[in-house]
Amino acid sequence: MIAWKDGTWTHAPETASHRDGTLTVTAKEGSDAWLRTAYGFVHDSAHALLAPLSVGEAMEVTFRAPWDGQFDQAGIFVQIDDERWVKTGVEFADDHLGLGAVVTDRFSDWSVGHVDHWRELPITMRVSRWPDALIVRARAGEEDWRLVRVAPFDGSATASAGPFLAAPTRAGLQVEFLRWERSAADTALH
Repeated sequence: MIAWKDGTWTHAPETASHRDGTLTVTAKEGSDAWLRTAYGFVHDSAHALLAPLSVGEAMEVTFRAPWDGQFDQAGIFVQIDDERWVKTGVEFADDHLGLGAVVTDRFSDWSVGHVDHWRELPITMRVSRWPDALIVRARAGEEDWRLVRVAPFDGSATASAGPFLAAPTRAGLQVEFLRWERSAADTALH
């Protein structure tokens, strides 16, 4: 397990407190992470609690939230610098809970699919860092892992990762992070 105190916030949230191993975080209204593509804007205000992630390591974050505000989001953020990062997790948009990833290398892209049946369950995101890729997996409750994304990722760069949340359109999004853990990276895709 990684201690909550061992991470560093990219942008301080509205509030953050931990008790009995759970970190409860409230996002600031208007927080988000996105670079240029399709919308034209640059948003760099998501709240990510980061710790080092080396090639050959994996990181998992388990969390839950009420999922009722447009574009509410939470998961794992992996960052090399301000223009190379990945956010992966769930986002509530247009009355659906979507599982996806935003991969950014100067421009952001977004892959997403509905997981409405995950809405009431604790969700776990897992990223594995390979020499040339980031492998993203997810599950809800005790379901089997599902592969979410294989994305190019610079193995020679220093990177950090950890839990993130953002609330682009409202105040009051509160996420409970239940677990933050580092382990060995997955060695296979299937």
